[in-house]
Formats: sequence, C-alpha cells, structure tokens
Amino acid sequence: MRSLKDYFQRIQDKMNGRDTQFEIHSCPELIECIQQVGFLPLLDSGIAGYSAEGLLAEECRFLQFPDGSWEWPLWEWKSSVVTEGNCVYGKFFAGKAGFISRKWWADFCNWRRSQYTRPEEGSIEEIILATLAEHGSMIARELRAECGMTGPKMRGRFDSYVNKMQMGCYIVTKDFVYPRDKHGKEYGFGWSLLTTPELLMGREACTSGFTPEESYEKMMSHLRALLPHANEKQLKKMLK
Repeated sequence: MRSLKDYFQRIQDKMNGRDTQFEIHSCPELIECIQQVGFLPLLDSGIAGYSAEGLLAEECRFLQFPDGSWEWPLWEWKSSVVTEGNCVYGKFFAGKAGFISRKWWADFCNWRRSQYTRPEEGSIEEIILATLAEHGSMIARELRAECGMTGPKMRGRFDSYVNKMQMGCYIVTKDFVYPRDKHGKEYGFGWSLLTTPELLMGREACTSGFTPEESYEKMMSHLRALLPHANEKQLKKMLK
C-alpha cells in the first residue's frame, strides 16, 4: 500500500517536471490514493500535479479516436470509486468535481455548512432538498422536472442551485446513470445520480465534534503538509 509520503513525492515530481516511477494505473490504486490524500480534485485543480487526472499513468488519460469515439479510464472508474471507494463525490472545489474520503468528510461538511447556511423554508433550494429526501436519489433532469423548473432558461438556474448546494455539502453524487444504445450498451458521459450525504452515509457521518473553525484548521494543516509548493491562496481556494 502506498503511503501519504508516496503521493506527496508524486505531486512534487509532477510540479518540478521530473519523471517518476509511481503513477496510478487502476481503479483500486485511485481509491487507495483518495484514502491517503483525503481531498482529490478530479481534473486540473490549479495546483501542479494535484488531481486524479494529474496522477494517472499516460495510458489512462483521455484518448479520442479518428471516428469520434473515445476512451477514458478515469471516467469509467468514477462510478466504482463513488460506490466502493469509501469516499464522497461532488462539485466541492471551486465548483469543480472531486473526491473526499469519509475520514475527512465530517470536517469538510462542518466547515462548508458554516459558510453555506441551510436553505430557508420555502426557498427553491429547500424544495430541491425536500424532493431529494422524498425520492432518495434522482438524476438532475428528473429532479428539475419534479421541482417544476421546466420553463425557458430554467435549466441553467436549476444547475446553479444544485452546484451551490454541492459546494455547501447538502447534495452529493451517489452513482452515475448511463443511457444505453439499441444493443443495450452504455454510452456517453453519464448523469450524476444525486442524493443528500445524510441519505448516502447517515447523519453521524456528516457530524463533527469540532467547531467549523477547528475543522478548517485541521484541513488546512493537512493540505499544507501534502502540498508545500502551493501558496495559501491556492489552499484556501480548495476549502473556501
């Protein structure tokens, strides 16, 4: 099993343009990485080498073929990572998607919810959450329709509400749902199956014994140790 020190060195090598023998080649290795680093953006985070994509071996990166088809192991793995990886997935990092291990989720949730207060009763955000609670999980298109947001230009407004509530740790991705062609084969990038973290993991997993400020300092200390080449502004952007 790789240690946090291994991942630290891999990120350092990437930042400095050095080759390294350590790269992620499989879904189980990605799951292990998330458990070690705690917080892992899916794609470019603005911090050199610090993303799931940045840690992958070259053969696991996105590849498009002349006929327009594509192959992207990282995208194919993400469903297994979310359902089996003991982690949480959503748009948590400056509106971009990423993974957070359950070990760190309570602190992350504690801090973020202090910055994004729970939606007021009767607000659109509260209606979205209540609808999710009633149904358990839904893809965005179904959730939007159930909430009555089907008029012109409503999709963009709805997406902004959902994205904000992901940043606030009120909504997460439970899995991914894929359309199927006439042969029954899955295709496309898939749709996020949305739910609440309480429904996914239980209320206790979303509760920290620390104040929001204490949770924030714990996470910042961890990120400073993991990413010493990043400046304070970059680290704060991860958690803001």
